[in-house]
Amino acid sequence: MSGWSTHDIPGQSGRTAVVTGANSGLGYVTARELARKGARVVLACRSETRGREAVQLLRGDVPDAEVELRTLDLGDLASVREFAARLPYERLDLLVNNAGVMALPYGTTADGFETQFGVNHLGHFALTGLLMPALLAAQDRPAGARIVTVSSMVHLLGNIDPDDLNSERRYRRWLAYGRSKTANLLFTHELARRLAAAGAEVVAAAAHPGYAATNLQTAGPRAEGRRVAERLMALGNRVFAQPAEAGALPALHAATAPGIRPDSFTGPSLAMWRGAPAPSRRAPWTLDDRAGERLWAASEQLTGVSYDALKA
Repeated sequence: MSGWSTHDIPGQSGRTAVVTGANSGLGYVTARELARKGARVVLACRSETRGREAVQLLRGDVPDAEVELRTLDLGDLASVREFAARLPYERLDLLVNNAGVMALPYGTTADGFETQFGVNHLGHFALTGLLMPALLAAQDRPAGARIVTVSSMVHLLGNIDPDDLNSERRYRRWLAYGRSKTANLLFTHELARRLAAAGAEVVAAAAHPGYAATNLQTAGPRAEGRRVAERLMALGNRVFAQPAEAGALPALHAATAPGIRPDSFTGPSLAMWRGAPAPSRRAPWTLDDRAGERLWAASEQLTGVSYDALKA
């Protein structure tokens, strides 16, 4: 796996991919490289304006790219349902759950969930469930179907609190972010188990970018007008972080490389920080079957999305 790069991505012709948060950063790079290899790529973006700009930029980078924009607000379950209902493809080969928010001041989604938990986990949980029939319809293709959920090394900050998923008792932005990223890994763990139990040839895997320079780091301070913190985050991006092109490699590897194992976790090889894709360390609580089952049940209840396609 050492030295794996975008040159090693297998051809993606004939495959359809959805990438959330594809208008910038890791999502844009992921969508661009999939399109470069021949995939039809749906850019699922909250902002139509930024999404259109991304489509224009991508077509400039990859003139023959087959890409399209569809709006998706993961912080609004009505938007998630509308996106899934309007997606015109009966088969979906790849879903990359990339979009997210990080260390924001306390807030809630349109449905009343704490923003980081609601967007990073619940929105993607609902989206994946609603797109599951299309993913299962693609499982008989040679490369199969995959679901890649982007977590973070910050998941090591803490396990979820099943009795306070929405951080209503006490809110600490970085802990809430870490817990939402733990939820991503628990979701992948339980999803992989359920896919296997259903005999489905769909791989659910996770990845993280290490420390990659994106707009996530500065979004929180900017939202609160904390200019010093915003500048410090921007400086950290320039000095310590790897570029988005490198940060996207673990997700691209999990999405396209042969032999990816269900419930695997791919990240940068050097101390989870930077470098070529490699198996990554993960906290033991992200492999807890009971915790995965409890989170799944709570997520179904909160979103109203049941994975009926896996129960048939």
